[in-house]
Amino acid sequence: MSILHTEAVDRILKLTAPESDAVREEMEARADRERFPTVGPEVGAFLRLCVRMRGVSSAIEFGSGFGYSAYWMAPAIGSDGRIVLTEFDADELEQARDYFERGGLEDRATFEHGDALEIVERYDGPFDLVLLDHETSRYVEGFEAVRGKLSENAVVIADNVLHTGAVRPDDLVDALEGESRVSESERSTSKHPSLEGAVAYLEHVRSDPDFETAVVPLGDGLVVSVRL
Repeated sequence: MSILHTEAVDRILKLTAPESDAVREEMEARADRERFPTVGPEVGAFLRLCVRMRGVSSAIEFGSGFGYSAYWMAPAIGSDGRIVLTEFDADELEQARDYFERGGLEDRATFEHGDALEIVERYDGPFDLVLLDHETSRYVEGFEAVRGKLSENAVVIADNVLHTGAVRPDDLVDALEGESRVSESERSTSKHPSLEGAVAYLEHVRSDPDFETAVVPLGDGLVVSVRL
């Protein structure tokens, strides 16, 4: 259950979630078994809704793992659309390819092995939707790497901003208000780069006059920015 809402809300989200299929159920069972950090069905459903509302035909994901988030979005992109999956772990990328093939969605995906920030340089765009789900400490870099390749009214979604690893919402509040629960010794050993990355990203996108940004408390916290 997400710490960002109550148990009752969690149950409501599950009861009203879109119907699943055998492949996605297998992916979710694997994530539970291996404690693999996916966005989960509540965020997956939100991502698919964003794709439908925006009429997305071209998307790119920074950090795809074994393809769970992209698998949620692909059906809504349509047969003429394309989502680019990027993943540094070659085995996980091949597993993503296998899931897409078994789900009949392989014609909507491009699988790129390597660093997302390097991969995106090879694409001209335009992208209608971008999902940042790589290292939180590199979200600002990712945003800047893709901003010149965005379509009009494009959506940029960053995951794991309110809660990631040892970072909790209270830590983020303190950091945004100019305080910090992280001790100097912890900070010096870089134990919480995710906190610093989350703060830097929030400040970066909220101060950008070309985007309107809102925080969505689903999963581990999403920051959704729409190009104006």
